[in-house]
Amino acid sequence: MIAAVVIYVFFWLVAEPFRSLAATMTILYQGSTIGLMAVSVALLMIGGEFDLSAGVAVVSVAVVTSITTHNLGLPLFFGMIFSVISAMAIGIGNGWLMTKTGIPSFLITLSALFMLFGLNLGFTRLFTKSVATPSLKGTPGHDLLRKIFATEIEVGRGPGATLSILVIYWALFVAIATYVLLRTRVGNWIYAAGGNPNSARAVGVPVTKVKIGLFAFVGFSAWFYSMHQISNYNSIQAGSGYGNEFLYIIAAVVGGCALTGGYGSAIGSAIGALIYGMAVQGIVYAGWDPSWFRFFLGFMLLLAVILNLNVKRFSARK
Repeated sequence: MIAAVVIYVFFWLVAEPFRSLAATMTILYQGSTIGLMAVSVALLMIGGEFDLSAGVAVVSVAVVTSITTHNLGLPLFFGMIFSVISAMAIGIGNGWLMTKTGIPSFLITLSALFMLFGLNLGFTRLFTKSVATPSLKGTPGHDLLRKIFATEIEVGRGPGATLSILVIYWALFVAIATYVLLRTRVGNWIYAAGGNPNSARAVGVPVTKVKIGLFAFVGFSAWFYSMHQISNYNSIQAGSGYGNEFLYIIAAVVGGCALTGGYGSAIGSAIGALIYGMAVQGIVYAGWDPSWFRFFLGFMLLLAVILNLNVKRFSARK
């Protein structure tokens, strides 16, 4: 939170466009594009696992929706049904393989990343002879889909003073995840499964089911975000999404999630995503070379890891 305030004040001072209401709405939207997925990734990390296929999975789900609707001629509603099933299958498959084989989730999901990336490009080229899915604009049901997942709400006068409904969904995801973590038995199970799985099993925590469930939640989040993308942009590039999984992880780590599991929060992941949004837009509004953003991202990740490590050591001494 301190880092977020410092970054906001810094860009507020050095970049005049950063101070406008439209800029704030843009920052919130930019944060939500990372933050919505970062919530589920944060819960998975608290549970002691990683999902490196999350970024590409978003594109995979959008490809399924588009091909089912446009190329197979089925109603958009069926495309959404098939895509949510696909998203959950990806998540559950990753979790099941990890728990059954004992292979670290890092390697399981890294393999899934490359396989999904290849499938995205392969199937898109097979059906469309292109690397982009056909536009869904004009498809029956698309207007309703857009109202649900990509509505813009006016919050002030002037160009750009609109709030994307994705920001509201992001806040809702954070609120629900926070409640689950802090007020439910499942939340205790998640912390226990990530902190010490062997001890958790000894006291009756269904560690395997918890971890598979967390992977499934990542899959559902990928479906939800893909619905925003496909309704907002009508089409999607089959080769996109690669690398976004690291942004989700960075948002979670900057927000306080430990790389070793058992520690973190959904609110922290939201703050990490907000820092990302402020940095992306702040550099643009300041008129600086966007190339510096990658350095900033790496620097923030390094600081977060060092800080988290020292906080953990301090807590252990107490």
